[in-house]
Amino acid sequence: MAGNFAHQLWDCRRRLRNGSTVDRLRRMDSAEAMSLPKVVLHDHLDGGLRPATVLDLAAERGRPVPANTPEGLADWFLEAADSGSLARYLDTFTETVALMQDAHSLRRIAREFVEDMAADGVVYAETRWAPQQHLEGGLTAAEATEAVQAGLLEGMTSASESGKTIIVRQILCLMRHLDVPDDVVDLAINHAPGVVGVDIAGPEDGFPLAPFADALERVRAAGIHLTVHAGEAAGPESVRDALDHGAERLGHGVRIVEDRDASGWGPTAQRVLSQRVPLEVCPSSNTQTGICRSIADHPLCVLWRAGFNVAVSCDNRLMSRTTTSREVALASQVLSWNRDDALSVQRSALQAAFCTSADKKSLTPLLV
Repeated sequence: MAGNFAHQLWDCRRRLRNGSTVDRLRRMDSAEAMSLPKVVLHDHLDGGLRPATVLDLAAERGRPVPANTPEGLADWFLEAADSGSLARYLDTFTETVALMQDAHSLRRIAREFVEDMAADGVVYAETRWAPQQHLEGGLTAAEATEAVQAGLLEGMTSASESGKTIIVRQILCLMRHLDVPDDVVDLAINHAPGVVGVDIAGPEDGFPLAPFADALERVRAAGIHLTVHAGEAAGPESVRDALDHGAERLGHGVRIVEDRDASGWGPTAQRVLSQRVPLEVCPSSNTQTGICRSIADHPLCVLWRAGFNVAVSCDNRLMSRTTTSREVALASQVLSWNRDDALSVQRSALQAAFCTSADKKSLTPLLV
């Protein structure tokens, strides 16, 4: 089994031989991937700002920025995030979160999120964000959530008027390294407009879920969907912790590949595999935070071939200077996906989405 694992990694590298850089992959396949209707399960609102919007909002506040042009700012975010460290990667959010402390900014950023997704051929997306990090300007968590929802509705209306179909919902994040915000938990439990689930995000390693046990019990009792960042900065033990606390999906989850030895998959990996737990895989982001050295080395190669339930998303489009189409193209290159393969992944992602059955029914005919 261990030999087969090595062979699969070698096979993924072989497929990228003779011109395997990320930039070349983007030029080769993104245009084709854009024609594919896509489903996004893992994209952070504060990680997808347009560089021009960062400049505009910073100018409104008199806040200095690391670069003075959209192109220069895009370069800065990519280079700062491209360190091989999740902690350094997360540091870049200081720049974006600081600009998202009032209703006007949240509404604009949410509207542009939808516009950018629709332009990239996305038909369904869940945007995740942590309301407790956006209250320094005096907003309550409810007011912040309402502002985001207003922006999402504006974006969906604009897309519809231009002939594009897209549905976007919210996932509210609780941060591992911060106190549990009861008001945010209440928003989810009381079904705030547009909110379809809860996520546990933030620094994973060294921050187990035990402090969230009571809040997550309330979430489960109310029938609220739960996804947890796990198997990114920590290994299989973090995945097991997430599953034990009721996670229906795993944010990233790819380090489950470490639960494997010469005899085969270990108990936690077997649990993920047999229960078809969706893995919200974000290839470019994972190379930046040190999970792998390149897309060719990404655990996705082994996980897909072993039958794990994978979905492909961006994580943070600004920090990774990427799009959903580009991420799908990268995955397609290493796995030799044809259109039917890629569509199958989108259909599985829609089934794993936290939206209503009515939303799924309306979108299913598009995934052909």
